[in-house]
Amino acid sequence: MTTSSDGTTTPEGPVFAAERQARIAELVSVRGRARIGELAELFGVTETTIRKDLTTLHEQGLVKRTHGGALALRPVVEREFERRVGSFPDEKRAIAAACLRLIETGDSIFLDTGTSVDAIAQALATAADRGSRMRLAVVTTSLTVAQHLASVNGIECLLLGGYVRQAEDSVVGALTLENLQRFTFGTAFMGVSGFSEAGISVGSLSEAAIKAAVIERARRVVVPIDHSKVGTTDHALICELDALDVVVTDDTTPGLRELCENVQIELVAAQQRPV
Repeated sequence: MTTSSDGTTTPEGPVFAAERQARIAELVSVRGRARIGELAELFGVTETTIRKDLTTLHEQGLVKRTHGGALALRPVVEREFERRVGSFPDEKRAIAAACLRLIETGDSIFLDTGTSVDAIAQALATAADRGSRMRLAVVTTSLTVAQHLASVNGIECLLLGGYVRQAEDSVVGALTLENLQRFTFGTAFMGVSGFSEAGISVGSLSEAAIKAAVIERARRVVVPIDHSKVGTTDHALICELDALDVVVTDDTTPGLRELCENVQIELVAAQQRPV
């Protein structure tokens, strides 16, 4: 890398168009969006060159070209909990195992809704079956998490009250928010469907309100996500990235590492066991 007189840093030597376009596609995928001006500054080329790059990537189906830059292309987020349970099971088990290493006996934790958090509850139940003596106080809004942990020795599990939302097997509403005021959490494990430069998001405004309230009451906020969530922005924003402390994922790409470093989020790589 070389530094110019104005303090900007640019790649050392020429960057070929194909290499630059690949890096642009990866940045847009992780961030969810990018503007022409910032890309031109980052790669040390003209805005005209960046426009040509984005047009090429748009034609290749790698980004969506917009007037001022580009947006990430992502499939429609699946809403129903049961339809998502079977997605990336190995990755979610690895993420859950990494999350368990962040928990210590005696902790007070919140387990949110979502399939990645559900995998953490299953991992806790499995660990107890194998003789783990971990003692935990768990609060949740997830019916499935409560079912996994209801009879696990050493875990005191409390399911908050509220209106049952079948799509997520969760409780939401004014009663849930009122119940939350009684608690603080050492660590909150939050389920999301979107993670991008804009923040974390989900598909439901009622779910987003509950999650935002939990984050305000937690000393440490952990977001477990598989790679499919990175670069996605869903309908309802929960909070910006600077409210998070840890991200646990199966694929720590350079773009994701940069994004987390910029807002001082600890990035934990979940290691999958070889088949």
